[in-house]
Amino acid sequence: MNCRSFRRLTVAVAILGLIATTLVAGLAAGAQDAGTKRGRKFKMPPPTARIEVTVLRDSNGKPLVNASVVFHSIENGVAKGNMELKTNDDGKTVIDVLPIGGIMRMQIIAKGYQTFGDDYKIDKDTMTIEVRMKRPGEQYSIYKPHPEASEGGKDSDAAPPAPPASAPADKPAAQPSQTQPK
Repeated sequence: MNCRSFRRLTVAVAILGLIATTLVAGLAAGAQDAGTKRGRKFKMPPPTARIEVTVLRDSNGKPLVNASVVFHSIENGVAKGNMELKTNDDGKTVIDVLPIGGIMRMQIIAKGYQTFGDDYKIDKDTMTIEVRMKRPGEQYSIYKPHPEASEGGKDSDAAPPAPPASAPADKPAAQPSQTQPK
């Protein structure tokens, strides 16, 4: 008889323990739903753009393999870090972590070619950029005229060169002779 009452007591304690465990788990779940301010708040990252850059040789249009493409993320005029990627056998590299709405400064460095750099506004979720790399040219000198500098480039705010002075009215302009030496 003693054994029978011991079994009943054991079963009763087990049932009470199960009920207590269920109540504690329910209270813990309710505490999570209560909106307590614990831990960090989750902030959704901004949407990012997929940018594909193709680097080609300007002379023949063939892909430039293993060129360094450096991406600088710029916020409020201040660079917020950079990331360097290399081009593959097709001359392409892809980055997909830059936020839409920001500004990206891209720099391309390849051995034997002029360094390229430009700023881009990231306003679409996919962008494709093709860059043609040129061989190094003659060193720029302020002592030589550069008519091509006023044609292209972003900073061509300079006034066009003045036309050559015309001949004075009292002297007729020299006329080239009509006969050509043979």
